[in-house]
Amino acid sequence: MVADDDALLRAGVSLVLETDDRIEVVGQAADGLAAVGLCRALLPDVVLMDVRMPGVDGVEATRRIVAAGLPTRVLVLTTFHHDDYVWGALRAGAAGFLLKRASAERLVDAVHTLAGGESVLDPAVTRDLVAQVVGRGGERPPPEPEDTRLGRLTAREREVLRLAAEGRSNQEIAALLVLAESTVKTHMKRILAKIDARDRAQAVAISYRGGLMPRRGPAGGY
Repeated sequence: MVADDDALLRAGVSLVLETDDRIEVVGQAADGLAAVGLCRALLPDVVLMDVRMPGVDGVEATRRIVAAGLPTRVLVLTTFHHDDYVWGALRAGAAGFLLKRASAERLVDAVHTLAGGESVLDPAVTRDLVAQVVGRGGERPPPEPEDTRLGRLTAREREVLRLAAEGRSNQEIAALLVLAESTVKTHMKRILAKIDARDRAQAVAISYRGGLMPRRGPAGGY
């Protein structure tokens, strides 16, 4: 399903997705309230959610979809790298986020990835989000009690999660830590289990809240 207040964009995204014969667009919504209603009625595998919509925005719509226990996974579409809504959507339970300017192939792949139970974290968005969290663009969100779950991780697992929170892929993490990619995947599975995260996106949100990302000085940054 596609949720965006821009009718032309909704139509364009739908056309792109349906070029893949394994994808069917079952509905379109012009605002968050309609998106939640259609998700309840149609139970799509994935909803592509704009965050900046009138009335009920994409963040609140994501929160309601997740709270309702629906099987639908939310892929947030954002126009800008620095989007204050992205952090809110991530905390609300979005399974991933992608820039609207992403290629058609990338968009189709993202839908398949989410439908398969994995997460999609656009590196460009993730790294700018990290920059905001560690002090270049705003204050770090205050730690919350649930973030003590990070204490369950080994030093290696914390390192893997920190790199994932920077937007690194499993392949990139493997190269940086001189590990096999299969080993990184095993670490990620253990991380999700230990911190009770449903997917990679929620694990990243937990790492931000728990202060896993180090602060950088003016000469540092991402």
